[in-house]
Amino acid sequence: MPRLYGSALILALLLLGCTKADENTIQIGVIAELTGDIPAVGASCKNAAEMAVKAVNTAGGIDIGGKKYTIKLQVEDSAGRAEQAASAAQKLITRDKVIAVIGPNASSGAIPASEIAETSKVPMISPWSTNPKTTIDPRTGKQKSYVFRACYMDSFQGSVLAAFAMGHLKAKRAATLYDVTSEVLKGQAEVFKRTLEEKGGTITGVETYTAGNKDFTVQMTKIKNDNPELIFLPTYYSDVPLQVRQAKMLGIEVPILGSDAWGSHDLLALCGKDCEGYFFSSHFSANSTAPGVKKFVDDYKAIYGSIPDDVAALTYDSFGILFEAMKKSAKPASEDIKNAIQKITGFQGVTGNITFHEGSGDPEKSVVILQIKDGEFKWFADIKP
Repeated sequence: MPRLYGSALILALLLLGCTKADENTIQIGVIAELTGDIPAVGASCKNAAEMAVKAVNTAGGIDIGGKKYTIKLQVEDSAGRAEQAASAAQKLITRDKVIAVIGPNASSGAIPASEIAETSKVPMISPWSTNPKTTIDPRTGKQKSYVFRACYMDSFQGSVLAAFAMGHLKAKRAATLYDVTSEVLKGQAEVFKRTLEEKGGTITGVETYTAGNKDFTVQMTKIKNDNPELIFLPTYYSDVPLQVRQAKMLGIEVPILGSDAWGSHDLLALCGKDCEGYFFSSHFSANSTAPGVKKFVDDYKAIYGSIPDDVAALTYDSFGILFEAMKKSAKPASEDIKNAIQKITGFQGVTGNITFHEGSGDPEKSVVILQIKDGEFKWFADIKP
């Protein structure tokens, strides 16, 4: 038997040490939009992920089947692109051997990543993807078994916003503008239109643009000429300021209603007083007085120096759901964790009460309506299913 000398002996000892440590370490993947058009979304997701994992590890790890494990994060950037999101999911599952994936957030990335997770039989929880195709196979219409979300779906969000437009804002005639290249924003506009019309309202015009456009004068002029009582603007926070300002420059004075795509606090700095008074749907209210929410907000501010947005809160809840499932599993295996997630009911997260019904990755939970008031996102109402 050959003897080991010098660096070879050290390397062998290090490898033995790594093997032992790895037995007590669980790898969890995160796919976030760290670059691209919505980097604030990716930053919030990464921040909350690191915060959630640090809390568990600092407390001594997570107990699964009577054994303590340390959590290790593997973070990949989707850049908000479908191909890169799918590639990130493949890399995390095949190279890093993660037992679960959190993210992507945007539906454009979550949908292709979910296909990889489903085929690989690895649980995936998207914090922020509201498009039905994330959890439902569009080819069969059946629920994916390994894919979940921490948020509500567009079908619920769109119907709530249409009802809010007609009920609270007294608007029966509405126009809409959205990015035609975004699956989720297109879906929100379609559900809003369908619900408004079912309730007796009228869509005066549907205008679209493509990602990267900066001039919305043509679309806004058409909207103005159609004389709506409200504009539904399911567009990302980064596009909203220009759209709102160009509408006002054309003399449009009707209320503008947004979707959860508005949720980044960057909107407050980018849009300023131009967005004052407007409402939008969200998943989370940072000024909630609930003890769990207050602690989350205070802890997040202490670490990152800013108020958490809905993506941060949903990411934190995604990890909460995952950890809850892991604790109820006999071993740290993807199959056990998937089965445990399906049985979670009454999970009290910072974004509200979350219940899964077996056979579905879509939780039952409320929509939060926020108003931009005095330069802040203020809670206005909770609307339950």
